[in-house]
Amino acid sequence: MTYHLLYFFLKLLSYIPFRVMYVISDVLYVLIYYIFRYRRAIVRKNLTESFPEKSSCEIIDIEKKFYRFFADNLLETCKMTTISREEMGRRMKFINMETFNAVQREGKSVALYMGHFGNWEWCSSMPLYFEKGTTSAEIYHKLRNESMDRLMMRNRERMGAMCVEMRKTARYINEQAKAGSTCVVGFIADQSPRKRDSRYFLHFLNHEVPVLVGTEKIAKHYGFEAWFLNVRRVRRGFYEAEYVRMHEDPKSLPDFELTAIYFRMLEEAIRRQPELYLWTHRRFKHARKQEE
Repeated sequence: MTYHLLYFFLKLLSYIPFRVMYVISDVLYVLIYYIFRYRRAIVRKNLTESFPEKSSCEIIDIEKKFYRFFADNLLETCKMTTISREEMGRRMKFINMETFNAVQREGKSVALYMGHFGNWEWCSSMPLYFEKGTTSAEIYHKLRNESMDRLMMRNRERMGAMCVEMRKTARYINEQAKAGSTCVVGFIADQSPRKRDSRYFLHFLNHEVPVLVGTEKIAKHYGFEAWFLNVRRVRRGFYEAEYVRMHEDPKSLPDFELTAIYFRMLEEAIRRQPELYLWTHRRFKHARKQEE
């Protein structure tokens, strides 16, 4: 019952024209930022620690831009319930598609590194442009609310991707390898590991942070190519995502170097448009304390 009510509500929201939706987003921004002050202390702390070279005025400017984008992103995600493939293709452009598809034509599978940056939900439309016969999956963390989890899976799979729960990643990739399938697997790899799993640290946004290295292990073990999806917001409601090869031969790299390359590329994207990163989470809660 809860699922159907939520789906009905999201469907109604998704029919709102984009122009009207962004007016609603402007109101939502005021409510979230000024009235409810949603996680403002966390966002301010994250920004201040990540960009110590910036003045307080610059930090507040990024903060406000982030909350405006945050409101937009919430409503844009709702649009996924009914948005057409044509409209999605107009608003979410993928760059370097021919080179990326050439890899698939060669029968090579890809580990696609992504981050909580830009509209990562709209990136689930990428299978629309993959080489015919390529299977596509995105690894996701199951939500605690079962109804919301079902809704998000439904929206993400509308454009041809398959949602694979994080704990089932190895099983899925093993099945694809045994079947000889060419697949593109998307990993949002900037999540913070649990404290007891924090073994490898690297420099990211002025912090020494623990990082997940599972994507690197999978890419090397199965001989996957490693690519990064470099997202830009062109203007409100319009994005570009460029496929960038991270290294010609990931297997030849020392342990953890591929992960380090990913975080360097992600940081470059964040410094270019810092308001597009998801600053509301305590991403640095397990970071090593820096010496004074």
